[in-house]
Amino acid sequence: MRSAADITARLIERGAVAVIRTKNAGAVDWIADTLIEAGVSALEVTLTVPGAIERIGSLVKRLGGDHLVGVGSVVTAADAAAAIDAGAAYVVSPIFDREVVGVAVGEGVPSMPGCFTPSEIAQAMSAGASIAKVFPADVVGMPFFKAVLAPMPDARLMPTGGVTLDNAGDWLRAGAVAVGVGSALVSKSAVESRDAAALTANADRLLASIASARPKA
Repeated sequence: MRSAADITARLIERGAVAVIRTKNAGAVDWIADTLIEAGVSALEVTLTVPGAIERIGSLVKRLGGDHLVGVGSVVTAADAAAAIDAGAAYVVSPIFDREVVGVAVGEGVPSMPGCFTPSEIAQAMSAGASIAKVFPADVVGMPFFKAVLAPMPDARLMPTGGVTLDNAGDWLRAGAVAVGVGSALVSKSAVESRDAAALTANADRLLASIASARPKA
């Protein structure tokens, strides 16, 4: 059984969490398969997707443990518990809610609550969060990361909102441990037309940007 520390390490190693937010629940499997084939294998299915819990359960059973399928847009402890019960490997929230973090910690699953201030980041870390999701990151910008990490070097920060296919590496250089990428990666036009080439091209650009910020082997 994987531990929260192991899953967190794997998320950080992969560098990006693909945020799947679509009203077309039938497209979730196609999106997941296309992204995984392109090399993006940490997937966040948000609760705004119709039948999200069932979709997560189905993906986890079909894909197995090599790929990380988590749940996003979690704002209640009940939803966190239901998603974890379905097999979600991690819990992502747009807000910091101590009860949501507590459910994840109690189940041995990484929690990534949304934080917007240094105080929220510190409170989230104290509650047991594995990574603080800085959201919306485009409002505070990259200088915020360097400023926060100076007095709080142990904080693990992941920007979501404002991350593009080409600036992901810049966020990592600013101190982020990983990035959350939504519509820039899973573009509405690619999903609507089931354009695998376009989605793959998006993934290639994202992964190239991340690689540019990582030490060369």
